[in-house]
Amino acid sequence: MNEWTRELRYQPYDSWHTDYTQQLKNTVKKAPWRLDYHVQPNTGLLNDPNGFSYFNNKWHLFYQYYPFGPVHGLKSWYHLTSDNLIDWVNEGVAIEPTNQFDSHGVYSGTALPIDDSLFLAYSGNVRDENWQRKSYQLGAKMSKEGHMQKLEHPLIDFPIKGYTDHVRDPQIIPYEEGYLMILGAQDTNEKGQVILFQSENLTNWEFIGNLDYADEEMGFMVECPNLLFIEEKPLLIFCPQGLNKNVLPYDNIYPNTYILGSDFDLKTVTIKDATPLQQLDYGFDVYATQAFTNNNNRHLSVSWVGLPEVDYPSFKDGWAHCLSLVKELTIRNGKLHQFPIAETKELRQDKQLIEGTLSSENQILTQPKNNSYELNLSFDANSSGVIHLMRDESLDKSFKLTFDTKLGKLIVDRGQVGVPFAEAFGTTRELELTKYSSLELDIFVDQSIIEIFVNKGSEVITSRVFPNSNQTNLKIEGQGGSYFGTMYSLRKMKN
Repeated sequence: MNEWTRELRYQPYDSWHTDYTQQLKNTVKKAPWRLDYHVQPNTGLLNDPNGFSYFNNKWHLFYQYYPFGPVHGLKSWYHLTSDNLIDWVNEGVAIEPTNQFDSHGVYSGTALPIDDSLFLAYSGNVRDENWQRKSYQLGAKMSKEGHMQKLEHPLIDFPIKGYTDHVRDPQIIPYEEGYLMILGAQDTNEKGQVILFQSENLTNWEFIGNLDYADEEMGFMVECPNLLFIEEKPLLIFCPQGLNKNVLPYDNIYPNTYILGSDFDLKTVTIKDATPLQQLDYGFDVYATQAFTNNNNRHLSVSWVGLPEVDYPSFKDGWAHCLSLVKELTIRNGKLHQFPIAETKELRQDKQLIEGTLSSENQILTQPKNNSYELNLSFDANSSGVIHLMRDESLDKSFKLTFDTKLGKLIVDRGQVGVPFAEAFGTTRELELTKYSSLELDIFVDQSIIEIFVNKGSEVITSRVFPNSNQTNLKIEGQGGSYFGTMYSLRKMKN
């Protein structure tokens, strides 16, 4: 497509010619950088994860989807199901923009099992003839057979006094004897807010106010808020757009953040004793994380690995973005930990033990067949060095992890890994660690994504990368100690 005009982006789905869609499928099928075990779109754009839930003995996951190109256009929800949270089956488009309440896009939301149905809440995006936005919070029910029925009337369609039309991304959770709806919003002073509604029956919703969780302003808009209770402590995950970097230093265009509290008070709509704002991910590309608690009290999350307003190298091949691995959320010593679910081990195939002594000479860690593997490495408390992922034979290009356990530093650098992109937002990210402490890294590499879990998920660093085809070597250099670990080749997702 030479030019993605507004008219093209919002063209009805059934008006696209089959020759075009088939050509796009063929292009994407032959494209480089396609993933083995991460969720990715068959064509077009994958956006926010939505409706993550467990219903009718299956895991369900949806994502915002625009099938006709790697751009933001007329969005729908695409549906996936799984028996194991690893192998996801494509079930097709589940919710399309079809009526006056979602005519210009089915935007983000959540899902909740209610009796014999999966109740879905989402934002409907509508534009008038002057392209002015109006937002509705909508509902739908999916039967056990997969039949989707939109509710006739919006859950919330009235203007909310004190807020602009930028109100979206409803999360609905059971609370006490009823339900809460948590929404991202912008007030009329153009300040980002998290707002709450309450209902006894999922039909009649009462506005109860702004959530009080921070003294600082949260930029001009808050997106994708998620409220969970882990060990009865409130966890709020959200994306503040335009956040002042004095509140939280960050390099991405928009950060994904969280706070923890000691208690939640519904009467005052307050998270008590909230921690300072924290980065959810210290890498380059995580946004719009969705988390939920299932019936077995597992706290799970999945993230969009992509950012708005950033161009990615895969765009030229007709597809964009992916989802992270599913992560389990726990609280340890008052801190959030995120780590791949135990089911991820089902991907493992060949196992190789790794051990050695750090040296200033470049050493081959191992030689994987391709960039699809899990690498676990541990280092002594007096170690420093550089791990080169995706290194070429000439040693010119690689994804670098520079670590120093004495100084307590970990730096990732994607500036020389392959095709450059998003350089305006920097090519390095730095993480502070506890000084003079051992370091453990769990690294998942999948063709064009790298997810790094530091010290069993105390911190996470996620990066999209677009290496050349000859960049599959793994090397290490350093000084001051030994290292040991394991490497597994990982199979492709079954779907």
